[in-house]
Amino acid sequence: MGRLVYGMVTSLDGYAVAAEGDLGPGAEHEQVLTYIDGLFAPVRTYLYGRRMYETMLFWETAHADPAHPQHVVDYARGWQSAEKVVYSTTLESVSSARTRIERTFDPGTVHRLKAESEHDLSVDGPHLAAQAIAAGLVDDYHLFVTTSLVGGGTRFFPDGVRLDLELVRQRAFAHGLVHLHYRTR
Repeated sequence: MGRLVYGMVTSLDGYAVAAEGDLGPGAEHEQVLTYIDGLFAPVRTYLYGRRMYETMLFWETAHADPAHPQHVVDYARGWQSAEKVVYSTTLESVSSARTRIERTFDPGTVHRLKAESEHDLSVDGPHLAAQAIAAGLVDDYHLFVTTSLVGGGTRFFPDGVRLDLELVRQRAFAHGLVHLHYRTR
């Protein structure tokens, strides 16, 4: 049975999307991307909201740019080889291989995907993840916390949900980013 993983870069004040600007520095460093690539290697299926999918489309062609360093190419190759499901009521078509569109998020279907999978799955995008969290489907949480306070935006964790989590791992990077891995109890 696969585990459902939710991980994103977050601001120090808990936002996965800033109301204005970005979330601050940290995730762009080679050491961090290589670490994330290794951490998410067991993930073979990505569940995306439309906006997150559109952001991640960069990885579909990143390997073809000779200016990109090897760690970017490696991450791109891993992303390209995974299955991708995009939940959207508005997206007409997809621009990446191994990708399909679903019009609605059905917790029962995702539960079956987990049960039938030999590999982990990832839910990406705070709005889609909020639905999976509320349905009790997320097993692991990976927060990559920057040193910035952004003051508003879309929170990593949804309001109205109580979670008691176990800290599994933590790692601080030299430039200030901190990885926190929590698991449901």
